[in-house]
Amino acid sequence: MFAVHLMAFYFSKLKEDQIKKVDRFLYHMRLSDDTLLDIMRRFRAEMEKGLAKDTNPTAAVKMLPTFVRAIPDGSENGEFLSLDLGGSKFRVLKVQVAEEGKRHVQMESQFYPTPNEIIRGNGTELFEYVADCLADFMKTKDLKHKKLPLGLTFSFPCRQTKLEEGTLIGWTKGFKATDCEGEDVVDMLREAIKRRNEFDLDIVAVVNDTVGTMMTCGYEDPNCEIGLIAGTGSNMCYMEDMRNIEMVEGGEGKMCINTEWGGFGDNGCIDDIWTRYDTEVDEGSLNPGKQRYEKMTSGMYLGEIVRQILIDLTKQGLLFRGQISERLRTRGIFETKFLSQIESDRLALLQVRRILQQLGLDSTCEDSIVVKEVCGAVSRRAAQLCGAGLAAIVEKRREDQGLEHLRITVGVDGTLYKLHPHFSRILQETVKELAPRCDVTFMLSEDGSGKGAALITAVAKRLQQAQKEN
Repeated sequence: MFAVHLMAFYFSKLKEDQIKKVDRFLYHMRLSDDTLLDIMRRFRAEMEKGLAKDTNPTAAVKMLPTFVRAIPDGSENGEFLSLDLGGSKFRVLKVQVAEEGKRHVQMESQFYPTPNEIIRGNGTELFEYVADCLADFMKTKDLKHKKLPLGLTFSFPCRQTKLEEGTLIGWTKGFKATDCEGEDVVDMLREAIKRRNEFDLDIVAVVNDTVGTMMTCGYEDPNCEIGLIAGTGSNMCYMEDMRNIEMVEGGEGKMCINTEWGGFGDNGCIDDIWTRYDTEVDEGSLNPGKQRYEKMTSGMYLGEIVRQILIDLTKQGLLFRGQISERLRTRGIFETKFLSQIESDRLALLQVRRILQQLGLDSTCEDSIVVKEVCGAVSRRAAQLCGAGLAAIVEKRREDQGLEHLRITVGVDGTLYKLHPHFSRILQETVKELAPRCDVTFMLSEDGSGKGAALITAVAKRLQQAQKEN
């Protein structure tokens, strides 16, 4: 009780002395309902550009066809391998999809590190490293004598003309391996495996982690036709009517579209909500001018946005007695996990001060209140922006199907959504506000990036078998 009274005391003091000045710095981080509705409309317009054949080449939201034509129906079965490349660790999995109509998936997996010298080196060496890890796993699991179907989760923008082909458009999330952009990553993996001359695999599919998330949840809920990643990166996929996808022939049925929505705004269409703090983060990134929406919404960047605001507030004498420590000057020091911890409702001001002290920041209780306010503004904006993008997609699906009311499930994965104390709630509230005629259920994915690739491979095998029988 004493802690509550103490916090109220400091808050009232802060309100008298500083709150108006702090609010001026955070004003552009706060998005009105009208602004969010406008962003939703802009995103919808960019989606349409990406789907259209004439405008797709220059579209910021790429709307990439994945050639995934169906979600699991429960009849899939067999043994599959899955590779998951797209973050700080690389993973190899053996996945058994149950038989006899039972929806059950059994997995064994092994993590391998992805050192900076590998992900920022030569592309040939990157895929040789992947093949080395695969060989190690297959030896451990006694699988080298089998030619198993394999699905590759490759969590970077790829242009596909088939399910088993993926031409890398550009790296994201800190990867910078040379001689990969414009190349078919499946071919690069096949060649690396061939050079080892130890085993053979049937590479059936290359998929994005977002698609894997949708498929994993679709295995449990046939109503799941959207996948969302809200973690280190940010992306969305959904099942689109073939008649709306001008880049692919055929007008029957559906296909999963990987929106690659992180590029929303790269053409300047959201410059009016782009702040000077976003500019600082963008200019210090590995890909300046690209993935602007992702840089406002994903875990890789939120902590750095907070740090930029804290520096500005300190320069104005509103934080840390006006003293900018060397630690605060260090790019990347304010990790998004600290932002999540600071925003926890259960965290007393004293604990917030301890976190700031761990970062080398000598703070007062007043400083802790200001830092908490900054963290809240940055994460709330991120969740609302994600919500606006998702609302555009569900509203499009409702209109395309001519429905008064749409019921749909979104499969979700990512540490920001799962671990941040308020992100998921704000995102869901935003979708409900912007798309009131859509009843959206959110379903947490269990290992979408690993299990999902195997399930996509299993579905592809099922459809291949059905074609043969017909």
